[in-house]
Amino acid sequence: MKAYILKRFLLLFLTLWGITLCSFVMLQLAPGSPLEMKIQRGKDGSLGEKSAVSEEVIQRLRVQYHLDKPILVRYGLWLKDIARLDFGTSFADHRPVISKIAERVPISLIFGISGIIIALLLGIPLGLLSGAHPNTWLDRSVAFGSIAFYALPSYVLGILLLTFLGGGEFLNLFPIYGIQSDAYSSLSLVGKILDRLHHFVLPCICYSLGGLAFIAQQQRASILDALNQDYIRTARAKGLPEWLVFMKHAFRNSLIPTVTIVGAMLPGILGASVIIEVLFSIPGLGLLSFESLLQRDYPTIMANFTIGSLLSLAGIFLSDLLYVIVDPRISFD
Repeated sequence: MKAYILKRFLLLFLTLWGITLCSFVMLQLAPGSPLEMKIQRGKDGSLGEKSAVSEEVIQRLRVQYHLDKPILVRYGLWLKDIARLDFGTSFADHRPVISKIAERVPISLIFGISGIIIALLLGIPLGLLSGAHPNTWLDRSVAFGSIAFYALPSYVLGILLLTFLGGGEFLNLFPIYGIQSDAYSSLSLVGKILDRLHHFVLPCICYSLGGLAFIAQQQRASILDALNQDYIRTARAKGLPEWLVFMKHAFRNSLIPTVTIVGAMLPGILGASVIIEVLFSIPGLGLLSFESLLQRDYPTIMANFTIGSLLSLAGIFLSDLLYVIVDPRISFD
């Protein structure tokens, strides 16, 4: 097991290195460097041609941003800084990127992990109920709802929630933006908790509904497959109660495919957060990614790429470890 974990860690860092190298090169080759943007801003804000950016200033900026060096040398300098957890300074507001990331990551993780937990707590029981009563109205209802909600894009769902529940043309039940009210600081502790929960309802529905639908379908297929195995027939032949056969033997083995989904859902925290956070004006990592792309804030973009890649690889690694926990027969020795 230790050898496997060490091997996976080495593979994780090699993969992360390859992803960051490709991302860095593509970003540097993309049209519109930060230097060009600063020059353009200088021209836009100037009163005439005489106030245009001088060649001396341009050269100083090229040295400052290492644009006078080859791409691979720039990547090496960036990698050296990353090893010290230094993501550089934002081109947009000149703040350290690590400070901006540290402010936003907890918010995105709270929403993303809450969405995964809700999806698991509701999706697994729905899948079990559907699989335990195949070809019934309950089974058909769960199947139809799962397909419909899984196919529904998160931004469409968000717009529908804002329209029908956020004071659009129908009900005004939930806030439509932010994570707290304007009077948040004056509330009591209980009031602050309730205020946050009130703001979390609509975004958490968007985060969880697609995963919930997929987990329910996966769990249904897994439990039906488990119930048709020989060990289930053997347990029934021994006279065990049906509920014991279902919960102790079929249920645990049906969880193995579902475990992989949990690991695969971790990268989706960032992917879905871009759309949902922009839609609900949530100051998380997704909104920061969107804003940095609009501003061509390269250090922040690369930091988001790196964190997103790390989450994806960590999700794959976590799903492998969960395999062993769910099914002791699986060993990596």
